[in-house]
Amino acid sequence: MKNNALTFPMNNQMLSLLSDPILFVHRDGTVLGGNPVAYTIFNMDPSLRHSITDYIEFSLLTGSSNSHLLMERKMEKGGLLEIKSLLLNENLYGLILNELSVKDKVDEIKRYINQVSNNATEGIVLYGESLILDCDETFAEMFGYTRKEIIGKAMSALIDPKSYEKLVDMEHLTTEELLELRGIKKDGSTFYVEVLEYPYQTNGKILRTASIKDVTDRVENERRIEYIAYYDELTDIPNRNFFNIVLKEAINQAKETEEHIAVFFLDLDYFKEINDTLGYAFGDELLKACANRLRIFQQTDTFISRMSGDEFLILQRHTTREDAKKLAEKLITEFEKPIQIKEYEIYITISIGISIFPENGNSASDLVKHADSAMYIIKEKQRNYYNLFDSSISENFRMMLTMESELRKALKNGQFELYYQPQKNLIDNEVVGLEALIRWNHPDRGYISPNKFIPLAEKTGLIIDIGDWVLMEACRQNKEWQDKGFRPMTVSVNLSAKQFYQRNLLEKVECALQETGLEPRYLELEITESMAMANEEEILKTLHDLRKLGVLVSIDDFGTGYSSLKYLSIFPISKLKIDKMFLNGLQRENQAIVRSIIHMSHALNMKVIAEGVETIEQLNFLTNEKCDEMQGYYVSKPLPADKLMEFLV
Repeated sequence: MKNNALTFPMNNQMLSLLSDPILFVHRDGTVLGGNPVAYTIFNMDPSLRHSITDYIEFSLLTGSSNSHLLMERKMEKGGLLEIKSLLLNENLYGLILNELSVKDKVDEIKRYINQVSNNATEGIVLYGESLILDCDETFAEMFGYTRKEIIGKAMSALIDPKSYEKLVDMEHLTTEELLELRGIKKDGSTFYVEVLEYPYQTNGKILRTASIKDVTDRVENERRIEYIAYYDELTDIPNRNFFNIVLKEAINQAKETEEHIAVFFLDLDYFKEINDTLGYAFGDELLKACANRLRIFQQTDTFISRMSGDEFLILQRHTTREDAKKLAEKLITEFEKPIQIKEYEIYITISIGISIFPENGNSASDLVKHADSAMYIIKEKQRNYYNLFDSSISENFRMMLTMESELRKALKNGQFELYYQPQKNLIDNEVVGLEALIRWNHPDRGYISPNKFIPLAEKTGLIIDIGDWVLMEACRQNKEWQDKGFRPMTVSVNLSAKQFYQRNLLEKVECALQETGLEPRYLELEITESMAMANEEEILKTLHDLRKLGVLVSIDDFGTGYSSLKYLSIFPISKLKIDKMFLNGLQRENQAIVRSIIHMSHALNMKVIAEGVETIEQLNFLTNEKCDEMQGYYVSKPLPADKLMEFLV
């Protein structure tokens, strides 16, 4: 048969005997001939002229001499044909057709994908340029549809618009490349899916097949981990790690542009007292409120973060020393405004240390460290203010670090000693107690004042170990004196705030008494007034537990804090200690205060002891006012254990 000057490779009789549908097509798309079964597939009338381009995308088959493609029929959406194309001569193509249902192809592809991925949780979808041709139940359920509902929907309706752009471009990706997209369920909720297209056909424009996996848990966990790595969970502002990254980048940029940057180290004043008084939950709310207040200062050239606890960091780019001072003043002014939390109106101030690049350091760690050092100095001297770092601060901190190291060695090598100051009963003029006072006998520098090393021990936490040693040694020495036949008397031991707030304080006191054999009634623990008035419920429980044990408890430096008669009336306190400041000069006002403390204490069945008594006038005044006990240089200065014999007999 001849047509368009082309010769078929076989006659019509032989062609009709073939079971496979075959068409012969001119390069321009004209159908030149074929067997009946092929005409039937396309519903063509063999007596009429037809163009194959009306039925399939014939241009996709003419790109090579041999093609094997899966194609969608134009006249029947969802109808699939598997077509093998062979270029017979310059202008003649032979097409071998295989009619498929979408379900057949889905099953075939599913078997293929399962062999590759071995993951039954993946859904499988077939889609054309835009519409879903078919899918399995897993895919439909993943998006909240039935299989019937989802077939024929546009893929763009199931994928977030921004994610869908990636999916459209997927034909340019390798077939092994995973895409992470945001899916949209039938109810409008979103979730994360991982998409992998498989190389089942040679051209994605014909039919696209993909496996879809729900990876929401993994993505959310990854994002959660990333959030924790760079943000503070409580305040929802960047954390120290994030700050360091931004600071390092700012330093590199500043080196190139020769600009200055400033690092601010902020610390909330009296936060610990608020936390202890109103509770940790309240403290957390206060920290969140402070973080929100700092957000006001978040600008293009400033970066806010939380360091830890009640400490915050601010980075200021493109700045000068004067600009840094102005920002510090604005911060201080902002924090002088009250913060409303529940029914409380809280007034809280801040102390700020500032370091400047490059004068105060060339690295992120140095700038933060020096800003911290500057803050520490201003907090010690004058709160609610700011301080710029200078080299003398660094030298002081080096000395502090050296002393901290030596403090640890002192505890390990037994360099601490206890001195004891006698306490005399004013009624019978007898020594009835001794206050244990720590001394540091440094091997090179001699005796170091407690005023120098106790604050450092408090800051570093060494006060816990030092306090444990003082408690044990005081009990041991007192028991030793009793065993030698000296008159039994009470030994008083000062507790720091950190010691007193320990959860295992009672166990430590019991252990000291058991190991030394000292009776509890001969041990008195001294706490400060501010310690006693904070966190009422916990303090009250601790005090009652100590009294049940048989230990005495007194309040030191009474009158210097914020006393409450309510607390004094319910706390099981055995003695109040009048601070020596009220005896200096014995002005009329001080006399009135001392007189009031003595009378109030006796009314509450407490004893009173005055410290710092140095003159006969002070002694006579206390005696006339019926003060119970006294201690001070008038009786004796603190002495080492071997110098106390005259007071023990």
